[in-house]
Parts: sequence; structure tokens; C-alpha cells
Amino acid sequence: MLRTAGELFRRQGYHGTGLNQVVAEGQAPKGSLYFHFPAGKEQLATESIDLLGGELRQAIGAVLSAAPDPRAAMLRAAALLGQALEGSGFRDGCPVAVMALEAAADSEPIRAACDGAYDSWLEVIGGYLRSAGVAEDEAGPLADFVLSSIEGALLLARVRRDVGVLRAVAERLGAIVSAAALNRRERA
Repeated sequence: MLRTAGELFRRQGYHGTGLNQVVAEGQAPKGSLYFHFPAGKEQLATESIDLLGGELRQAIGAVLSAAPDPRAAMLRAAALLGQALEGSGFRDGCPVAVMALEAAADSEPIRAACDGAYDSWLEVIGGYLRSAGVAEDEAGPLADFVLSSIEGALLLARVRRDVGVLRAVAERLGAIVSAAALNRRERA
């Protein structure tokens, strides 16, 4: 049920997704929804953000840690997101962004879940940047820049129905991260 809800929220938004649709598409008895999620739709939303956000955190971590250099890391992260976007017919963007934009302002639990997902991704990206040689004091702000750039590129790719912007942004990010790592080594 969480996975179904997450996919529907990701595709249709919080307000565009009804509980009856979640139950029907999740092929679960309606009573189970209220048994497992007594706080209703808001609880279902926060837990689905936690689930999908955690899965993406693991996928990003795996892609970054397996990359031989920053350029490859950024390109592989963009490819991961681009493949998912293309595979959904450009319907499924970021598993958190739609909820953050649509419901976080009105729901503190949803805002906190979105913030937690983003923070977990920033932690992984920041850890990768430090391991790639970026200075400790630069890793956090650079991780913010990387995530913000990729989120924006993902949105543009979805609207344009073309992942080319993801690749272009990833190329730039790879160059920026490489330069930041090189600057640290030159200062040392």
C-alpha cells in the first residue's frame, strides 16, 4: 500500500490522489488502510515519502560510491533518475518534489518527511564529495548545489520530455566537483 501510495502521490500529487484509489490500485481491503494508517492520508503520505526517499538514498549512494571520478558520479546519478523518468513515460519525477511543492506548506508532518528525505540525500552526496577530495567546509554547500541542480534538471526533463538536460547539468556538476576537489589538493 505504501508503494502504491508513493507512486500515485509522485504522479498525481497529494490532492490529486484519493484513498479509494490507493486501496483499489494497491489491491488491499479498505479496512487495512485505516488499521495501518490511523492518521489517514497524511500518515500514508509521510510514510510513503520515507519509503521512496530511503530507496532513492540507497540508489544514489550505490551509484556515487561505484563511480571512478566525480564526472562519472554525476553522470551516473543523472542517468539513474533519467532512466526512471523515461521508463514512466515522463510521468514520475522525483519521489519527494511533488509532495514538497504541493503539501509541505500545509502539513508539518509532510514537510518534515520531505525535509528528512532531502537531508538523507544531502548526507550521501556530501559524503561522496568529501571522499572525492572536496574540503569539509565546501562539501555541504556543494551538496546543496548538486541536489538543487539535479532536482531542477529533473523537473525540466519531465516538462520537456527529454533527459538531455539531466546529462548536460550532470556534465557541469562533474566539472565543478572535480575543480573543487583539485583546489583542495592544490592548497594542501
